Parts: sequence; structure tokens; C-alpha cells
Amino acid sequence: MRLRMAARLVRGLLVAISATGLAVSAHAQEKKIKIGVVFDLTGPLAGGGSELNYVGTKIILDHFAKSGVEGYKIEAVYADAQSKPDIAINESVRLLEQEKVDMVLGFFSSAQCVPVAARVEQLKKFMWMTTCISSAVFNEKGYKYVFRPQASGDQFGMMTMDFIAQNASAKLGKEPKDLRVAIIHEDGAYGVDVSKGNEAGAKKAGFNVVLKEGYSATAPDLSALVTKLKRAKPDVIFHTGYNPDITLLLRQAREQGLKFAALMGHGAGYGVYEKLKEGMGADATYIFNADPISIWLSNQKTMDPKLPPVIKMVGEEFDRIKPGVAIRSAHVGIGASNTYVFMSDVLPRAIKKYGGVDPDALRKAALDTDIPEGGTMLGFGVKFYGEGTPMAGQNERSFPVVIQYLDDKSHVVWPKSQAQREAVLPLPKGTTYSNQ
Repeated sequence: MRLRMAARLVRGLLVAISATGLAVSAHAQEKKIKIGVVFDLTGPLAGGGSELNYVGTKIILDHFAKSGVEGYKIEAVYADAQSKPDIAINESVRLLEQEKVDMVLGFFSSAQCVPVAARVEQLKKFMWMTTCISSAVFNEKGYKYVFRPQASGDQFGMMTMDFIAQNASAKLGKEPKDLRVAIIHEDGAYGVDVSKGNEAGAKKAGFNVVLKEGYSATAPDLSALVTKLKRAKPDVIFHTGYNPDITLLLRQAREQGLKFAALMGHGAGYGVYEKLKEGMGADATYIFNADPISIWLSNQKTMDPKLPPVIKMVGEEFDRIKPGVAIRSAHVGIGASNTYVFMSDVLPRAIKKYGGVDPDALRKAALDTDIPEGGTMLGFGVKFYGEGTPMAGQNERSFPVVIQYLDDKSHVVWPKSQAQREAVLPLPKGTTYSNQ
């Protein structure tokens, strides 16, 4: 009797041990990385480009979720920053501390990126910014866990100034010293940073800056600014804004009869053609915009051959999600490309070389990234400034391009190495804002 009971006990223990082993094995097989994704899905920034970045980012995350990465499942947890910096901070902390995500990714607004980056670094967690551009995120901060493959704001401002400087004589009939330019911008981190690039570029070119002024992106009336522009009589206006402030400014400019030769935008609201056309109609034609190149306009002949099929996939998914859109916004490609760099380059290295997805493994893997020009869907390469440098964590190989909207299409017009056609400059005679 006692022998039978002992045998039963042994068998029970063996079953229990076996079950425990299976549970441990199952747990081991369920390795995953939880990624907190933060964009503005409501509020003014949603329509200004944030929601389109979210779409591009989600397409890539969904794509990798199907197969996983190096044995790790991909789980994305999404949060809405509601176009408010304080909510962006709170949602990021909530994702990290309550949802227990391994990292945070995304972020459209520089006004959010600056404080969120400081908080995430303080927590010693990993942050991958896909979209915001302000140099103030990194300048002299010495961050270890914050990275951005995207171009910085001062590059945007310098690029548009260089474009006008190189075309002033041939297309505008003026030497740079005789060209009158105005620099106007929303007064947040994004606008201020781009305007600094504008100022540096104007000084380098020798332009006559006749007005430089910031304004609140939520201002209900910009007529006073338009009056100042009329008095200043600029040939070219360099504007950094979101939307609806862009539409408000240009509507009031039309009402007050403001005239100029060219309008240069710098991403954000200028990167969403559908919104520009909705607010301005035919007057959206001929506007220039500096942004990373649209992935559908980048030169696929010089690109890593594995990327064109990904670009095709992103386009097809976007068309399915948002059918009937005239121009696939560059914002979609920014989110998609910069997320793809993390998922295809940084994450596999963190797992294989550094043993997992903890913040230090991800940080070391990011610092090892060395992608040459043509190695991303946006055309530029990726190599991050290292620790001890003034812009540690910023991609040193990124660059924007200048595009122009013509016939419901966007065309790259600068730099020459990327240009698809000649720019229409100045505004044709008879158009609403033309000073011809």
C-alpha cells in the first residue's frame, strides 16, 4: 500500500516537473519587445502631419509583427499625444512604467520631443524619434539613450536658403545682396530651430533680411503679421508652420493683397498637400517645401535593392488605408523609413550582438549603425554622432530636399543631385500672390 502511494507521488512530481518545464519553455519561446508608439491622433497636429507619420510607422510595425525579429515577437502599444506636450510626456511615462514597454518610438512635434527626451533619458530608457526635427533635442545634452535618424531643423532652414541663393540671379534676376527675404515661424522649438538655419543661410548668402518674426501656432488672427510683411515687401518668404496656421496666414495674405516671388515651407504643415489644397485651392500650386524626400520620389537605382519592394508595400498599404489621396505625403514615408531602420538594423543587432532588448543593448546597437547613402528609403545614410559630441544621438548623414507642388504632384527640385525637374520660379504672372 505504502509502495503504491509512493509510486503515485513520484509520478505526480514528475508530471508537475514536466508541466513546469513546459511552462518555462513556452515562456522562453514568447520573447518579445513591447514598443510604445506616440503620435498626435487628435488636435491640430494630427492633420498637420502627425497622423500620416503614425500611418507609415504602423504599416512597418505591422509588417514586422507578422514574422517577428530574431525570435522576438513585436507588440506595439499606441498612445495619442493629443497635440499637447504635457500629454506626450505623461503618455510616454505611462507606457514605460505601467505598460512596461521596452522603448518609446515616434513623436511628431519638436515641442514634445524636447521635454520627452529629457524625461526618457532620466529614466534611462530607450527613445527612437522618427519625425521631430529641432536641434534643441540634442544640442549639448549628452544623451545616451535617445536617437534620431531624421534630419535636424537647422538643415531644413539652410537647405531652402541655399536653393534660393543658387537660383537668385538666373531665375529671380537679382544678386543675393539685393534679394529681400522674410523669415517667419511658429514660436515653438520646431519653428525657432528652422529659423536659426534660415538666418545662418541668409547670412552666408548675403541676403537682405527685411523681417524676422515668430508667432503662436494657435493664434486666431495673423493679419498684423501680414501687414508687416506687406510693408517689408520681401521677394521670398521663408515660413515654418503647422496647420491651420499656414492656411490662416495665406488666406489673410490673399485678403490683404500680399505679393511675393516665392514661398518656401519647411515640413510639418507644408508636407501635407491635401490640407494645403483644402485650405487654399489652386493657390497651393507652386509652393516649395523642404522635407526628407518622399520615399516614392527617391532614386531607387542607387538604393539598396531590398528597399524598393518595401516602398511598394508601404504605398499599397497606404492606398488601402486612405484611398483617393492625390499625393502620398512625405510624412508617411518619414514614419515608415525611420521605423524600418530601427526594425531591420538596430533591433536585430541588439538581440544578436548585445543579448536582448534592454536599453543598453538597444543603445549599443544604435551606436553601431553604419548605413551608407542609399541605404534607407529616404535616400540618406545613418550614422549617429557618438557620446561626447555636441549632437550625440543625431544622425550625421541625414538631409532634406526641396520639393515643389505642381499639377497635384510633388517634384524634387533641389539639390541638383536629387532634382527631377527645374523649379518654377518666380510665381507665374497672374497667380494670386505673384509680384510680377
